Formats: sequence, C-alpha cells, structure tokens
Amino acid sequence: MKTLQTIVIGFLAGVAGAYSFFSYQTRHSASPEENKFVTDYQSPGDYKPTYVAPVANPSLENVDFSTAASKTTPSVVYINSISQSGTSYSYWDMLFGGSGSQQTQVSSGSGVIFTKDGYIVTNNHVVESAEKIQVLFNKRSYEAELVGTDPSTDLAVLKIKETDLPAIALGSSKNLSVGEWVLAVGNPFSLSSTVTVGIVSAKGRRINIVEDKFPIESFIQTDAAINPGNSGGALVNKNGELVGINTAILSRTGSYTGYAFAVPIDIAKKIVGDLIKYGIVQKSIFGGEISEYDYQNASKYNITMPSKDFKGVLVEAVDKTSAAKNAGLKSLDVIIKIDNEEINSKSAFEEEISYHSPGDVVNITYVRDGKTYTTALTLLNKNGETKLIKRKFYDGGIIGATLEEVDYGVKAFKIRDGLFKQLGIPENYTIVYINRQRVKNPQDVIEFFNGYKGNVFIQGINGARQEIPFSFYLK
Repeated sequence: MKTLQTIVIGFLAGVAGAYSFFSYQTRHSASPEENKFVTDYQSPGDYKPTYVAPVANPSLENVDFSTAASKTTPSVVYINSISQSGTSYSYWDMLFGGSGSQQTQVSSGSGVIFTKDGYIVTNNHVVESAEKIQVLFNKRSYEAELVGTDPSTDLAVLKIKETDLPAIALGSSKNLSVGEWVLAVGNPFSLSSTVTVGIVSAKGRRINIVEDKFPIESFIQTDAAINPGNSGGALVNKNGELVGINTAILSRTGSYTGYAFAVPIDIAKKIVGDLIKYGIVQKSIFGGEISEYDYQNASKYNITMPSKDFKGVLVEAVDKTSAAKNAGLKSLDVIIKIDNEEINSKSAFEEEISYHSPGDVVNITYVRDGKTYTTALTLLNKNGETKLIKRKFYDGGIIGATLEEVDYGVKAFKIRDGLFKQLGIPENYTIVYINRQRVKNPQDVIEFFNGYKGNVFIQGINGARQEIPFSFYLK
C-alpha cells in the first residue's frame, strides 16, 4: 500500500512540475505572430536610458568608424511633424454648445540633406499627416515645404530656405555586399545625432509594409541599432557614403531587436530626382502580375525550364492593355533578365523597373516552354502612355485651398482663409465623396461649392489615411 502511495504521489508531483514549467514558458516567451513592423516614430515620452557595461570584441579592435561618423552626422537633421489630432470637448463646451478645441500632436523623425540648396530626404510616413513641418539643424529651426511624396517607396522630399548646406556624399547600394559594415545615423528617442553600427544582413528584402497600388520593396536589412526616431535617417558605408534611407524595424516591443530595413539609395536617387524636378514620381508600369519563381509555382503550373535551378520571376498574369502585352509576354513566362541584370526575385524585378521612366525601352529575357527569348519592352505610365505626368493645380476660390487630382480623389492643401479652414479640414485632406458621389476632378469640387446650397456631407481621408467625415450646411 505504501508503494502505491509513493507511486501516486510521485506521479502527481511530476504532473504539477510539468504544468508549472509549461505555464512559466508560456508567460515568458512571445509568439512569433507578435512580431510587427514599426514605422511609427512618435516621441517616447519618459524614456530613460539604461547603462550597459561594454564587452570587449577582438574583431572590432582594428575597425574605426569615426571618420565615417564625422562626415555623416552634419548631414542628418531632426524633423518635427506637427498636426491636429482631433477635436476634444470640455464639460462647458457640451453644456453651452462650444466648438471644442483641437489637440496639437508632434511626432519626430530624421532626414538627410541631399543637396546644398536645401532639399532634404525623409520617409513619407514621417510627414504624411503633418500640417506643419519643422527641420531642426545646427541649432536653428526651419519651416519646411513638402516638395513631394512617394508612398510606393515610403520616401518624401522637403525644402528649406538655406544655402551651402553639408549635403551627404552618395554611395551605391548595388555595390553594397552582405556582411559589409554600415552605420545608421539619426535621432532615436529624440537623441540627436546618434550613430550605431552593424552589418548588412541581407539585400532585396520584401516585408510587405508599403501600402500602395504599386509598391516597391527591395530593402537593405541591417542589424545596426535603429529605433523610433531613426526613421528617415542615413544608412552609410564605412566611407561615410549614403547607401540607404532607414525606414522600418521588425520588433515585438516597438524597439530595436536586430532587424532593421532601409530603402536602397539607388532606388531613392531616381525617386528624389523626380520629386525635385516634377513634384511627382515618373513611375514605370510593367503591366503584369509578378510572383516568385520557385519549386511550388513550377509544380503548380507545370513549367518547363532548361535548368533545374529556380532562377527568374514568374509572370502570373498580363494586363490586356499594357507594356507587357505590347511586348508579347504571356502568363507563365519566366523572366530571367532585364537588360544585362539577372532577376531572381520579385524585389529585384521591382527595383530594376524602378530605375526607369515611362518611355524607356528595356530588353526582357524570358523562358517559355523551355526556350529562351528576348523582347524589347517600352515602359508606360499609370495612364498607359509613354509621356511624363505633370501635376495640375487648381485654385479652389471660396474653398480657400489648392486642389489637385490624386489616385483616390481630390487633395486639398495650402489651406488658407476660406470655407475649408472654417470647417477645420486638415492640410493634405483628400476628398473622396461629396454627398455620396465619387469625386475625381478638382473642377467638379470647385463648381459644387460655387453653386450648391443645402446640406453637405464630405467623406475623405487625412494625410495619415484616416477616414474623417465632415457634415455642414451651405447657405
């Protein structure tokens, strides 16, 4: 009987111990699903630095990054993005019908001086919801003009009125190697001119964070410490040359955990040049759906290739009227080269196309039914044409704003004294519907407000893509 009691007690103790260990592991280990990409660069509030004792690393003893840091830090600026976060109402407002008060919200990020005459590059998400942008440089504050944005690469260009600025030296992301040393320069946690170091962990990363109809993702991955506030800052090589614009981190906590991503400078050069020259990116459209060519897709579509290596990208579909269709490409073709560049991933394909403008001709090498062909493809713009796209601005008259046609509706900006200011419509507000009718043409908006009387219901989105409706009565 004592033996049976001993066995039972031992069994129950083992079960209790196993359950305790399982509970501890569950509480102290995070699920992989908790990983999140962070591009929200708000001030961290009462962040307190923690001192960590230095650890000797023999492999770094002969490496000196001081020259690269001294060349780079003067070219990285601090950016304040100022916006109105909404209207709050006090007890007296509700009791006596007051209009309430708007809360001013300030978030911060970094920027890189691109030219001596005041053009600065940052991330689109740093300034997309801003109604006012401040650039802090050399102990001075400048009011910045938003020259243009490109959501497809998460880049934006600002302009300040200053000359003889220390423009950063440009390098090449194409020549950057995995394992090469890089420095990240920015303003994490509102700590200005912070330099961290790491290596290039990978190139051509696609992480699906860009929310755009035609996203371009071919990020440089690095383990240099990048935190909230670094966004829009510089990623430079050991010579102090710009190789990328820091954009996002992969983190469970919202802070650095070893995975950071930057837009390659070779992509940024084309984007920034277009924004400065035209105010809009001259984006080239291929006109087909591209996916990875791998074992799964090869088996799924029973694709025959001359080699067993899974090189190239798969054309899954071709638009009826498109550059790809005009060049004779078909679904299930496997593209292996653009001009002389080998293409082995969707991100590499997007990057190579991003270097070009509408009207450019590229040679596409592809495989169909086991045979290799080459065709000349003339790239088109989003309207299916080869000509450059020009921005058209409209004076809103009594609206008191400048209007512009955009992909989703009509954007209102440079808001001054007038109807929109009275209504509290924010800067860079895009009107999508007026009285439940879809809006596409700025002229239609102007004519509506010049001639309509009665109830008005506007649906639209602000710069941060938040839906904000407005309802009022026009006399």
